[in-house]
Order: sequence, then structure tokens, then C-alpha cells
Amino acid sequence: MAKKNNKVKKKRRMLFLGFSSFVVIIVMTFTIGQYWVEIYDKYQEKKNLEKKLVTLKEREKELKLDASKLQDPDYIARYAREKYLYSKDGEFIIKIPEKK
Repeated sequence: MAKKNNKVKKKRRMLFLGFSSFVVIIVMTFTIGQYWVEIYDKYQEKKNLEKKLVTLKEREKELKLDASKLQDPDYIARYAREKYLYSKDGEFIIKIPEKK
């Protein structure tokens, strides 16, 4: 009877160990999956931010060029005449519509 009781205890112990191992493996797999999803999201975000950085650097170059041009009085005068229709003394402005 003692041998039969030991076999039952051994089976229960093995069943418990198997079930516990299965639960641990499932939990670990789920956790690793979550981390992979996070890593992928961060990778996509990094790619998007790198594209945005390139765009912003190009914009910065344009703005620096404009700032350097605005130091030139001749450029400012020409810009004001073109953009805001200012004229020199004795000069007439005729606006011609652009064709589309």
C-alpha cells in the first residue's frame, strides 16, 4: 500500500511540476511578446523621428539662408517691392495676374 501511495504522490508532484512549468513558459512567452511589440513600436517611432529630423534640418538651413539674406539692404528693398508692392519714388506698380 505504501508503494501505491508513493506512486500517486509522485504522479501528483509530476503533474503539478508540469502544470507549473507550462504556466511559467506561457507567462514568459507573453512577456517576451510584449517586449518585442514595444521594441518594434520604438523602432518605428525612431524611423519617423529621423525623417522628421532631416526635414527640420533642411528647414533650418533655409531659415539661416533667409536670415543671412535679410542682412542685405538691397535684398530687403527688392523683397518688400515684390511681396508688399512697395515702390520707389516715381515708380508705378502694375500687377499682372499669374496664369494657372
